[in-house]
Amino acid sequence: MINQLPDFQRITADVKLGRAVRIHAFVNLYGCEIGDETKIGTFVEIQKGAKIGDRCKISSHTFICEGVTIESGVFVGHGVTFINDRYPRAINAEGQVQTEADWHCQVTVVRQGATIGSGVTLLGGITIGENAIVGAGSVVTKDVPPNTTVAGNPARILNRRNKACS
Repeated sequence: MINQLPDFQRITADVKLGRAVRIHAFVNLYGCEIGDETKIGTFVEIQKGAKIGDRCKISSHTFICEGVTIESGVFVGHGVTFINDRYPRAINAEGQVQTEADWHCQVTVVRQGATIGSGVTLLGGITIGENAIVGAGSVVTKDVPPNTTVAGNPARILNRRNKACS
């Protein structure tokens, strides 16, 4: 079931939606892929080239940029921001407004079953391991190993688990 509210959603024709995707109002999706049974909350933007797996929950006010892959069964809390450029600039060396040719998109991967708490910022070029947990408000600057809980600014390991949380 897709909630069709033409005045409150911007979903372009190039978006690939899986089966039974639930999308709330005030969402902006373009050029992305959304897997089966995934829920997209209010005020979410997902940019071109981003991929969201099956049975994910993307909470409200979240920004998922180009270069982000979120595997199946991932929870993304409210107000999460993904970043794909660690050195952003408005203009290039010649003083002209930058274009896509002037920068390199950094890839971020969130592995299956991970949890990203509300208010987290994830820098580009990192991997969040399978079943990892990132505590609310954290700033993630480097890879998070599987089955690990991290928190803080910058995020640091709090504990390691031998198996996924249930």
